[in-house]
Amino acid sequence: MRKVLHVGCGDYHPLRVHPIFRFGEWQEIRFDIDPNVKPDLIGTMTDMSSVEDGGFDAIFSSHNVEHLYPHEVPVALSEFRRVLKPGGFALITLPDIQAVAQLVAADRLEDTAYISPAGPICPIDMMYGLRSSMAAGNLFMAHRTAFTAKTLGQHLLNTGFSEVSVRHGEGYDLWALAVK
Repeated sequence: MRKVLHVGCGDYHPLRVHPIFRFGEWQEIRFDIDPNVKPDLIGTMTDMSSVEDGGFDAIFSSHNVEHLYPHEVPVALSEFRRVLKPGGFALITLPDIQAVAQLVAADRLEDTAYISPAGPICPIDMMYGLRSSMAAGNLFMAHRTAFTAKTLGQHLLNTGFSEVSVRHGEGYDLWALAVK
């Protein structure tokens, strides 16, 4: 059985993890800062000391690296690399700030860009964090940094990942695959 560490897992839902990890060969271990979502492991991306060195074949990180301050990004990506086995990989998705900036430049800051399971998402939410969640007291949802394909790739290479590929997803996401 291969193990995937689902970083920033949120409340449990079987479809929350990426489809490549949903089949029998993968065991999902859930990791989150918020104990209320009942993760398997509690911690932050910048202090994953509750996670063993080299214990995972993969990491899935969906929309959480942008919640870090810029100076924390190298620390978190180093933690991702540390917990991966040699040849393991991190699959990371987050907002594509260039695509979001195009909406802002078109004066659509508070116009709905798409509908998510959490409701309508506007460019301001992609830039600064989901307003409805923050208004409800979940300040973990604040965005403190942003990435373009170039900057995300460079951060991953600077952290020591040997192979990095960053692609624009559908809509307003970047997807990175980084191999240890």
